[in-house]
Amino acid sequence: MNLQDLNELDFNNIGIWPGPVKAVLILILCAAVLGGWYYMNTQDQLVALESVEKKEVELKIEFERKQAKAANLEKYKKQLEEMRQSFGAMLRQLPNKTEVADLLVDVSQTGLAAGLEFELFDPQAEVPKEFYAELPINIKVHGTYHEFGDFISGIAALPRIVTIHNVTVYPKATGKGKEVLDENPLIMEAVAKTYRYLDEEAGQ
Repeated sequence: MNLQDLNELDFNNIGIWPGPVKAVLILILCAAVLGGWYYMNTQDQLVALESVEKKEVELKIEFERKQAKAANLEKYKKQLEEMRQSFGAMLRQLPNKTEVADLLVDVSQTGLAAGLEFELFDPQAEVPKEFYAELPINIKVHGTYHEFGDFISGIAALPRIVTIHNVTVYPKATGKGKEVLDENPLIMEAVAKTYRYLDEEAGQ
């Protein structure tokens, strides 16, 4: 069969076409049908498959992350319980409203026991924070370095939390010509801070 024979084919009577031509035509039609089916159906499925494969990778990563958390769950629970106990212990070191007056007495008595002479002991107004309030106390005492050290150590040993801030130590001024034989030659000014837990009953 040559090119001239192909030109003489009758498209209105395909049945009389030679066998090889019919076979080629069938192959072309099958290819067209398969191409159309792929375009209309398979291509969308391949896109969906690619999306599902990406989702599978993300789910595997998420699963591994959650599996690692689950493996350490008991450890996390133990750490959480330790944090709760530690937080509770710290809260118990904060005086409640009824204990503040006693604590102020304790601070004053600690200074006197160390041998200090108080010139100023002035509790200030509370300073509210997130769940606690600061209670600053301006203090000015006369004494020696050793007595100041005993006072600070005594404050640290109190069952309630008290911190010392803005410490200034300087020599006590003496009158002109006065002999410096003062038993308390130094002055310390500082701010002692204690902290009160703001309980919900107080509405704070």
